[in-house]
Amino acid sequence: MINVKVRLRPIVSKINLPTVLKTTFLPGDSMERLFIATQVGEIFFLSNEGIRTFLDIRQRIIKLGASGGYDERGLLGLAFHPQFYYNGLFYIHYSAAGTQGPGALTESFTPNPCDPKTLNLRWINRETHYDHIDTVEEWILQSNGQPQKRRTLLNVRRPFMNHNGVNSLNFSPETGRLVLTTGDGGSGYDPFNLSQDTMEIAGKIIEIDVGKNTGIPNPPVVTRFNELPISIQGTLSIMAKGVRNITGISYQRLQNQYIKYVGNVGQDLEEAIFSFFLSKPILVTQLVQAASMNIGLDPEGFVNFGWRGWEGAFPTSVIRGCTNNPALDEKTIVYYNEAINTSVKRLQPMTSYYHRDPRPDKFSGTALTGVQAYKGNAIPALTGSVVFIDLSRKESQPQPRGALAYSRLRQDGKQSDFRVIQTEYDYGSQAAYYVSLGSNLEQTRLYLGVYGSMKVTDLNQGTVFEIVP
Repeated sequence: MINVKVRLRPIVSKINLPTVLKTTFLPGDSMERLFIATQVGEIFFLSNEGIRTFLDIRQRIIKLGASGGYDERGLLGLAFHPQFYYNGLFYIHYSAAGTQGPGALTESFTPNPCDPKTLNLRWINRETHYDHIDTVEEWILQSNGQPQKRRTLLNVRRPFMNHNGVNSLNFSPETGRLVLTTGDGGSGYDPFNLSQDTMEIAGKIIEIDVGKNTGIPNPPVVTRFNELPISIQGTLSIMAKGVRNITGISYQRLQNQYIKYVGNVGQDLEEAIFSFFLSKPILVTQLVQAASMNIGLDPEGFVNFGWRGWEGAFPTSVIRGCTNNPALDEKTIVYYNEAINTSVKRLQPMTSYYHRDPRPDKFSGTALTGVQAYKGNAIPALTGSVVFIDLSRKESQPQPRGALAYSRLRQDGKQSDFRVIQTEYDYGSQAAYYVSLGSNLEQTRLYLGVYGSMKVTDLNQGTVFEIVP
């Protein structure tokens, strides 16, 4: 892998935190437009006259940042139907206003390997002990140019504020289905092990057949697949489990098949990017039927990222200070049995990077915030690679700076190395958290969302750049 240096060309500035960057063709339009969804509930697009509002659902979004400004809820997903130019259909995923609950636990959670109770918690009283409700909706752009909601696809109750996914809606070029990526429900260490329970909606990659009419315009609020009406179950399949928190899914065509790239946000040790060609999704109707007959259903070829037993390539650990040497840490495998049980079932990461990395050509990361395949020729060194971003590299001083890097899939199946991409842009005294990564439809152009604060309540501090040679 070679050194790569790029420039960041500002496109839009002084916007709210950009969570999704995508392009599409508006009906009747001949130019591919960049769309920007912000966490607070706005969707903009770039026109010849500048930036224009496509949809504003701020009144539908839960109140954000009430406990200090940091928040992982809001408008989290936007996807345009593959036939959007003709049918005007698009889909959004957001945390709904008026659904605030007290949370699933009364205090913060840290597992203790010496206390089995902390390793076997269950989410009980779900109808009263939850944080909020996420909804996935289908909208249509009407002939008069105004978007209108058509129906709700899912209403999902979430136990905690965080790990709801981001850039969570994408269409699969393989199946034509809407792909929803859900986080494990939040807190830390997945306290209820929702990600490994195949019946739980949390911690999964789900395909939704939006072409099927369920006849239910507003589904019930659920947390498990078997709580859904049968007609909705018939539209769903599960592609993968063992998810902690995912920053979307990116498809890269290779001859007659697609590589799927998925970034799984880490806990304390590392961030991991996974890749896979083939998968054997489980139909939710089959899953529910097997459960009713007490038959386990976890077929060979079903993708499992390993969480919570594994954090990327490592068994999940808790980190404690060493009493005899404050400069050192003790790392203890916290879910030993689960790490053993999932050791041969899980998918190995394609690439990992670490929260502590002393190597001079690497960086110490904080959180993986975007993964995108690149097929363009404008930056030849990146052609055919997968590009990713981290929120804020730990070495950046005095102001936070995100990290841009790339990797390549190895033909021998071994874990790939990565290389930092040098960026040419002067942020001055402003913080620069890298919060989103997107591309155009052909994956020949890359877009980067940057924010000047970790608080969603600090408004209008966002800039969207194009990554250029």
